[in-house]
Amino acid sequence: MEFNHKSVLLDEVIAGLAIKPDGIYVDGTLGGAGHGSVVCSKLGKNGRFIGLDQDEDAIAASTKRLEPYQDKVTIVRSNYSDMVNVLHDLGVEKADGITLDLGVSSFQLDTGERGFSYRFDAPLDMRMDNRQELTAYQVVNEYTESELYHIIKNYGEDKFAKNIAKNIVIARQKEPVKTTKELADIISYSIPMKVKKQGGHPAKRTFQAIRIEVNHELEVLERNINDMIDLLNPGGRFCIITFHSLEDRIVKKAFRTAQNPCTCPPDFPVCVCGKKPKGKMVYRKPVLPSDEELEENPRSKSAKLRIFEHI
Repeated sequence: MEFNHKSVLLDEVIAGLAIKPDGIYVDGTLGGAGHGSVVCSKLGKNGRFIGLDQDEDAIAASTKRLEPYQDKVTIVRSNYSDMVNVLHDLGVEKADGITLDLGVSSFQLDTGERGFSYRFDAPLDMRMDNRQELTAYQVVNEYTESELYHIIKNYGEDKFAKNIAKNIVIARQKEPVKTTKELADIISYSIPMKVKKQGGHPAKRTFQAIRIEVNHELEVLERNINDMIDLLNPGGRFCIITFHSLEDRIVKKAFRTAQNPCTCPPDFPVCVCGKKPKGKMVYRKPVLPSDEELEENPRSKSAKLRIFEHI
């Protein structure tokens, strides 16, 4: 299956990066190189592009797509959490722009056997990196009812989390829950009919929650934003696209703290903590998809872009 993924907020990201032809740009979630290919097209002969992704299918697809720019491109199979070490190994100290396009790709959703989607009947997997051990099967069948409840409630923001967790545990006592269809049926059974009729698949939030848990998405993001800000040259831009309210909250908080890290009480006449701003948020509010993009690509509906500029 071809790695087909419509790059969300493409024009907005490219504008936000303020690309310099001789700059160094890093994409921490390369995917099919939708954003990356446009960045490369704007680089001169001294420019450099470094792409990271943990998904082997993404690596294969992006390598093929970026072949015309191979003299200025380096692709590494790695999670963006290791960006500092990857750049160090490549002899790169600072970058002029970094992008992250978080969440699951269209390719991953549309490849049934990856187990990300409730639209297919497939083994419970949901790993973005098939080298890791934890799978959705283990989360669904080995986590306690309390752990499942908190994951579905916090990561899926589903008000029926308690019911869903209870019914998963009841079902697996008879036999393990093995497939996406089995899990989707349990979730559907757990939600009142009048709610299901209001639109949207009843399993969407729970699948999202389990995927986030399997890939430790929020932990990785929260733990590494500051290190990536520190990788930027003066004037360098950091563009992050989120698709989940918890992701966006993490990004907004990290950018605000980097812009104003002072911990002195508000009534202090001067700062004495010594913490200096690292830069500024380019826009106070997130950039959202245009009406045209929403019509062409419904999966962009929840996308938000935040941009930070290093000083």
